[in-house]
Amino acid sequence: MKLIVTPAAVSCFKKEWGFREGDSIRIFVRYSGGMSPQGPFSLGIISDTPIQAAASTVAEQITFYMEQNDIWYTEGEDLQIDCEGEDIVFRICGTQHGS
Repeated sequence: MKLIVTPAAVSCFKKEWGFREGDSIRIFVRYSGGMSPQGPFSLGIISDTPIQAAASTVAEQITFYMEQNDIWYTEGEDLQIDCEGEDIVFRICGTQHGS
């Protein structure tokens, strides 16, 4: 599993969210409830320091990572972080299924 952060996402994190070079952004699984098509879980974002990072990448000197206890959500596939308009979007990219 690898994290892919698009230039548009980095720009959004800097302009809209106020992140700067040297910051670390944790992507985590959270229970969102309800009957969404994606199921009861979704991904969240928080400024944090890695403890047991299972996947990480650095884009424009900002570290993006997922901890070991959250990696199950991607089922071994890659996670792309992108921006559409002013919204951060997450896409699980099929490394195992050829998507």
